[in-house]
Amino acid sequence: MIKKYGFWMVLALIAGVIIGRYLYMKPGFVNGEMAVDFAISDTQNLSDLQGNYVLLDFWGSWCGPCRKENPTLVEFYKNYHERGLEIVSVAVEEKEERWRRARQKDGLIWPHHVFDQATSLSFFDSPVATKYSVKSIPTKYLLDDKGMIIAVNPSWENLEKLLNDRLPK
Repeated sequence: MIKKYGFWMVLALIAGVIIGRYLYMKPGFVNGEMAVDFAISDTQNLSDLQGNYVLLDFWGSWCGPCRKENPTLVEFYKNYHERGLEIVSVAVEEKEERWRRARQKDGLIWPHHVFDQATSLSFFDSPVATKYSVKSIPTKYLLDDKGMIIAVNPSWENLEKLLNDRLPK
C-alpha cells in the first residue's frame, strides 16, 4: 500500500516541478498589455518608437539559439523595416565587449541596441529583463504602433503573417 502511494506522490512531485518550471519561465506579459517603457539610449526611449511596429528581441552573445537565429532576424529587418518595423535588441549580458563583438560578427544592422548588464549572478536580474520578467532567451515581444504587445514569442511564420496583415505594402 505504501509503495502504491509512494509512486503517486513521486508522480505528483514531478508534475508539480514541470508545471512550476513552465509557469516560472513564461514571459511576464501577454497580448493586449502595454509595453513597459525603458531607455534605448541616452536620448531615446522605447516609447519614442510609437508609430512603428517594434520587435523587442531579448538575446545574449552567450546564447547559442539566439546567435543561430540572428541571420533570420537580419533578413526579417531588411524585409520589413521600410514598411514600418523597428527592432530593439536587448542583450542580457555580463561583458560589454563580448556583446559588441557578437553584434558586429552577426551583422545586426538596426540602430536600436541595449546592453542590459546583469546585476548579480543571474543574467536575468538585469534591469530591462527584470521589467519584462524574462527568464530565458531568446524571448521576443511584438508591439503594435501604439506600444501594445500583440505577440509573445511568436514563430517567424506568425510574425510574417501579423506584419503582412498590418503594415502597408
